[in-house]
Amino acid sequence: MTIEEIQKSTEFQVFDRKSARIDAKALAITIIAFANADGGRIAIGVEDDGTLTGVDGKTEHVNELLRASYDYCVPSIATSTEYMDVTDVNGRPNHIILMTVPQSVRVHANQADEVYYRVGDKSKKLNFEQRMQLVYAKGEHYYEDAPVNNARWEDLDMALVEDYVKVIGYGKGAETYLRENGYVVKKEDYRGREYEALTGAAVLLFGKNPQRFFQRAQVRVIRYDGTEAKVGTEMNVVKDEIFTGPILKLTNDVLAFVKTQIKEHTYLGPDGRFRTDEQYPEFCWTELCVNSICHRDYSILGTDIQVKLFDDHITVESPGILPGLVRPYNIREMHFSRNPKIALYMRSYKLVKEYGEGVDRMFREMAEAGLPAPEYRQNEFMVYATIRQAKDTAEQVAGNGDVNGGFNGQLNGQLNGQLNGQLNDSQKETFEFIKAHEGYNTTKIADVLGKPFRTIVKHINVLLELNMIERRGSKKTGGYYVKK
Repeated sequence: MTIEEIQKSTEFQVFDRKSARIDAKALAITIIAFANADGGRIAIGVEDDGTLTGVDGKTEHVNELLRASYDYCVPSIATSTEYMDVTDVNGRPNHIILMTVPQSVRVHANQADEVYYRVGDKSKKLNFEQRMQLVYAKGEHYYEDAPVNNARWEDLDMALVEDYVKVIGYGKGAETYLRENGYVVKKEDYRGREYEALTGAAVLLFGKNPQRFFQRAQVRVIRYDGTEAKVGTEMNVVKDEIFTGPILKLTNDVLAFVKTQIKEHTYLGPDGRFRTDEQYPEFCWTELCVNSICHRDYSILGTDIQVKLFDDHITVESPGILPGLVRPYNIREMHFSRNPKIALYMRSYKLVKEYGEGVDRMFREMAEAGLPAPEYRQNEFMVYATIRQAKDTAEQVAGNGDVNGGFNGQLNGQLNGQLNGQLNDSQKETFEFIKAHEGYNTTKIADVLGKPFRTIVKHINVLLELNMIERRGSKKTGGYYVKK
């Protein structure tokens, strides 16, 4: 950062200013909050309003500030510092310190055992429940491995365990598998007598009724009429279904229902036959739903997963911040399993990929379909994942009227007119572009024209059917030329 940026930048998620007069214990709170969140930088010797007061002449106190990350943070945090030359408010040469705090994979507290987390421009003190959620999110402990009060062997559906051990090729039997792989733990009752308790993973994956112990471990799917949720007299909910059960059943039931609510549109294929495509690539909406079930924070007991379907987008809300070091900006590359046993289980049933390939593939498939990139955001303890339609595709699908696809009379008439040589303005533009840029493939045409990939595919299909253009070369390397 430059001196000007340090003075004029607004304090936010990863930047703060502190006077050199600050107490070392108070500085430690900001250091802890940054380390527990996304990391950040602290400019020491700068007032809140950006005034440069510097650190010179305060050597003993400054040294205490520099030790704050070791003396007052538990465990200590390895910060780095840079001295920067400045001219202070009095016009004299001085220095400020730019302290860089790394994002940590651990949870840090101060000497009073208080945990802070950076939220916007504030260092928020976490209560016990929030602290435990952060511990689980960073993977110091897995909530799925915690014992579930009052859960016993008779609460399990052993047929589910037996099916799973067959899938993974485990030969020692269902009960042995649970004991040897951390699904059963030893506990003591109030009289000191030892007994076996089931873990969260055991109940969620193999329980006869997991919602008896995790009441909100369910998925609510809501279908809205329109592009936004309305309330009161304007309430626009079309469908509202809640799905429960062990995770495999829960996941399959959710996917089956969501599929019935995905709109479809039909267009003329290059072989002269009509083809029907879903609004979104199936992999993408499936990935959103599966990830929400696999990676939700099951320690948050007061809310459920919600899948919200609108005319032009799908948003999946999942309890818990993104786990480990995963953030919205690095979600394509960074992977962390909050619930590794659940992730491995779902991977074994080919519902999820353990090492994070799924999110990156979702971005690629949306791009290949000419649709906007997936969107991820989070507040303090909820993740929101959204996929959208391209604007012109949404308008076209909405115009079709039938949620499950098919043509109305107007669309049939439009296509019949096109097959008789009547192109609309957008199709004419694509044709004229191909005339001027022969040899371009579909992707390049879409990129240069700035139109959705799917739209260009439809235009090309019509032009091919009218014998106005031809493709030369393979589908991968070939391009389009005007028919001579």
